[in-house]
This record gives sequence, structure tokens and C-alpha cells, in this order.
Amino acid sequence: MININDITYRIGGRILFDHSTAVVRTGHKVGLIGRNGSGKSTLFKILLGQLTLDGGEISIQKGLRIGTVTQETPSGKVSLINYVLNADVEMTDLLARAETTKDAYEIADVHTRLADINAQSAPSRAARILAGLGFNEESQQKNLDDFSGGWRMRVALAATLFSRPDILLLDEPTNHLDLEASLWLEAYLASWSGTLLVISHDRTLLNQSVSEIWYLNNLKLTRYAGGYDDFERVRRDQQMLNNKLRNKQLAERQRIEMFINRFRYKATKARQAQSRIKMLERMEPIAAAAEDQSINFDFPKPDLLPPPLIVLDELDAGYDEKVILKKLKLRIDMEDRIGLLGANGNGKSTLLKIISSRLDPLFGNIHKSSKLRVGYFSQHQTDELNLNETAFMHAARLMPKIEESKIRAHLGRFGFSGNKANTECTNLSGGEKAKLLFALMSVSNPHVLLLDEPTNHLDIDAREALIHALNIFDGAVIIVSHDVHLLELVCDSLWLIEDGACASFSGDLEDYRLHLIDTRRQKRSHARKLSNGAFEKKENRKEERRRQAAERAETRNLRKSIHDLELLMEHLLSHREKLEAKLADPEVYEGPTASLMKIQIELGDVKSRLGKIENDWMKANEKLEIVK
Repeated sequence: MININDITYRIGGRILFDHSTAVVRTGHKVGLIGRNGSGKSTLFKILLGQLTLDGGEISIQKGLRIGTVTQETPSGKVSLINYVLNADVEMTDLLARAETTKDAYEIADVHTRLADINAQSAPSRAARILAGLGFNEESQQKNLDDFSGGWRMRVALAATLFSRPDILLLDEPTNHLDLEASLWLEAYLASWSGTLLVISHDRTLLNQSVSEIWYLNNLKLTRYAGGYDDFERVRRDQQMLNNKLRNKQLAERQRIEMFINRFRYKATKARQAQSRIKMLERMEPIAAAAEDQSINFDFPKPDLLPPPLIVLDELDAGYDEKVILKKLKLRIDMEDRIGLLGANGNGKSTLLKIISSRLDPLFGNIHKSSKLRVGYFSQHQTDELNLNETAFMHAARLMPKIEESKIRAHLGRFGFSGNKANTECTNLSGGEKAKLLFALMSVSNPHVLLLDEPTNHLDIDAREALIHALNIFDGAVIIVSHDVHLLELVCDSLWLIEDGACASFSGDLEDYRLHLIDTRRQKRSHARKLSNGAFEKKENRKEERRRQAAERAETRNLRKSIHDLELLMEHLLSHREKLEAKLADPEVYEGPTASLMKIQIELGDVKSRLGKIENDWMKANEKLEIVK
């Protein structure tokens, strides 16, 4: 379907692709990953014919429609539902012809084709896509101009999905979505019947929605079967193997060099020495696995404060006397790691603004420690950076009485060391601007970090570095994010903001996914009943929540037990591999017999324990299925 053959591309003298080759087959779903700035979006522009190659060629099967979301946000007085419907150009044209043509044969052809493409169900299909991306029935009838740029980008995505192209190109599709819409999109793309190429740093989407990974690194595209976790495991194994081979090669080079130095000038050994010199020249060096030292987050350690840090007491929050959140009774302590759940518009950002004092309560009180310092990261703050200033200039303004060396040391904790701190913001990537914001929000040594979509512009390696930094941070962390991987690894409690209230969610993110599915199913069922004229009383929401909480509680201990067993299995599997690697080394058999026996006994013990744990894991899963 798509053949990328030996392509080379340069931009401003910099090479992005150097004789790179790849193939996308019909119906395959590909996740394109790589560091920020490696050329992923450039490849999309080449596929769309917007850029010209310096060498090689790309061939795409003729007659196929390519769909993508443009960078321009849609606007106008057209309703959301009509904008999405108009994205199917063929259907729009056929409907127009059906209204105007007088030819009986053409009318028959038009209606036959409309039936073939199932045009009758198009409005309901468009409505389902819009609903999945967060637009209710009322908002679908509003005009594009009634929405902000982020919401209009969702409409553009809905239109692209609705048009059902043969090849779908998506560049970071979850960046404008909340968690709820991201979970819907993962499921939608997993069932997508066409060919998919998606650029993403969202591990969950890459695990759920694609069947192969293309890794853009060192100017080449390398294919890996499976999702992101499969790619990471294979790449890690390759790096370990390369390092072993490299160490062996270095040892061999040293042995050959010693021979050359010893016998180069002896007549009887000169020929052998020359032969080994040529051998060294032909020996291709094996590169060590490179580590990017620029990926760094190091939040400063805050002073210890007595609990509680923050208490919200019967607090109402909103804008212009319009209440968004009602009667909040919440408490935040130093050790808290909280993830905020709830659809966009429910009040997650409003709660963060209340806690950070960017918004005053409409009613009620908020009590804070007098020495409390809060760090606030907003996904929109990158727009507030002065693009003509450097990272150092931004930090120096916030640290007016601090000596230069300490300012630079602080920036270095977030990857802005050396000349990087003197680079103007206009030349920083989106990910680098986000890192600068982390550095600036940390100037005051905050006790609480409030993070609103912190990973939007970070690549996967930077996200992992952020997760590590947050997990060793000594203060409280409150996160709003569509990144399931981040929430799972950082947050130990979840708060659900829904219907103007904020309460602890008794379950994990898988429970929340099921909660969303159940809620959507109920809404669809309710809509069907309304359309049939069967008006029923609303179900008591409190009783429904209690029922769902009871169901989750019934399986929580089992799921925790399964999770713990899986972690233990991973540890034992890793230990088994190390022991087997030792036994595969010939040198171990040349050493003491006691050492060999010790390894063999330890390996037997590990295998025995692993078998028992695997059996316990299977029984626990079977029991969980029975309970469900």
C-alpha cells in the first residue's frame, strides 16, 4: 500500500532521513515513535506530498484516499454535526445531485450508491463520533465559532474519522483530548478497519491501538512487531546484546593490538602483525547504547510542613457567580498523589485554580499552611513564554537576588545546562518549552505540584523521566492528564469530578474505564427510550454509585493480589534470565565446581518458585472471572 524506498531528506542542511526504507501493508496499524525533532511530522508531510525528497521514492497505491487532521482549526457558522457530515465529500456530492438532477437513470445510480455507502445511517454515525469525543447532543447543534480552538480541533478529528479514508494519518491525536475522549479514541482506532499511521507518545494508545511500531532513530526507520511494550522489550534486549558484543569486541581488539605492538618489528612475525592490522581496519565498531543526558527532571526538595497542607471547607467554585463545583470538602497532605478524573468542562482545571489561588471561592473557605508554596503547570502556559528570551532570562527574572551560578544549576536540573540555557525560546521545541515551565514553577521549592496535562509535548523518554522525578518528589502531586500510564505509575488515589461534586473514586483506572462504558451504555439506552416515547424516571444516582462501588470493592483485593503476583513473576523471570545467562557463559565451567552448583541450585529454586506463583496467578484470575 505504502512503499518508502531508500529515502533521504534534509532540512536546513540537517539530515532527517538517510537511505531509510519501510513498507505499510493494507489494513496494518502503525505507531510512529521517536525523539522530539527526529522527523516524524516531516515524514507525514512527505507522505502528503507537501515536501519533496532529496533522494529515494515513496509510492502509494493509486486511488486511495488519505485522511489527516490539518493544523488549521475549523471555524464558521456551520453546526458541528453538519461540519462532520460534510467531511464525506462523496456523500455530500451525491445528496446534492439527488436534489437537483432530473435524469431518471442518474437518480437511480445516485440512490444506489447512497445505499451502498449506507448514507441513511450517516447522521447517527457522525453523532456517535462527536459524542465519543466529548460533544453532547445539544452542543452538536451549535456552531463551530461557539467553541475554543482545542474543542474545534476535536471536531476536525471527528470529521476525519467520519470520512473513513483508506489511509488515516494522525499526529498526536490525544493532545487536545481529555482522559475520557482518549479512552474512547483508543477503542475506536483498535476497531478501525482501514490502514493507520499514528504519531504518538501515549504508551496506552500505542499498546491498545496499533499492531506494529516504527522507531525513527539515527536517521532510519526500524520496524518492531506489536505495541509499545513489545518494542521496548525487544529494544532493551538488543541493547543488552549489543553491549555484550561490544565488550567482547573491545577485548578482542586489545588482544590483537598487543600482538601487533609486540611483533610488528620482528622479521619472523611481521607478516602475521600486518595481517592483524588489516583485521583491525576491517572490524566495524559496535556502538554502545546511547543515553540522552538532556532528558532530566529534578524537582527540588521542599521543607516539611505539618498536615494538613490544604483544606477546602464547604467551598463553591466557579466564574461570574456561575457555580461549577459545589460544597467541596477536601484535604491535601504532603504525601498525597492524586489524579483528577472527569470529562472536560466538569471542573478539573477550576479545582486546580482554586488550590493555586488563581481563582477565589464563590462561597466557603480554603485553609492553607502559612508557609505553603504551590507550583502550577498549565498546558496553555507555553503561550505565555517570551519567545525572544532565553531560558536563563526567564529564570533570572524569577530569581532576582540569586547569583548566576545557582540559577544555571537550577536550570540544569531540568536539562538546560551549558548553551541550552542561552537558547531563545523561539528555537525550543514544544517539549523543551514544557521542561522550561517545569523549571520555572520549581523556583520556589513548592510543597504541592499542580499539573494540568503535563505530558502533551513530551516524548516517551521524557515522560518516563517525569514519572521518575514525580515519584521521588517529597511533596504532594495533583495531576489532570489523559496519559493513563502517567496516572497509573504516579497516583495512588483518584478523585472523580462529576455533576458539580468532587469525591474519592473507589477503584483504579480500569474500573474508571468500565464506569465510562457503563455510563455511555446507560445514556444510549435512555436516548433510545426517549426516542420511542418511553419517558422513565431517572435512576437514583447515589444508589447506582453505591452498587458500582460495591462491585469494585468485591474484586479489588483479587486484582491487587494478581498485580502483586505479576510483579513478583517479572522479578523472578528477570532473575532466571540472569542465572541462565551465567550458565551459558563457558567461563563458569572453568571455575570452581561449587560456584557452578550454587548457580544451578539457585536456578532450580527460582524455577520452582516461579511455577508456584504462576499457578497462584492462574487461580486468582479464574476466581476473578467467576466473581465478575
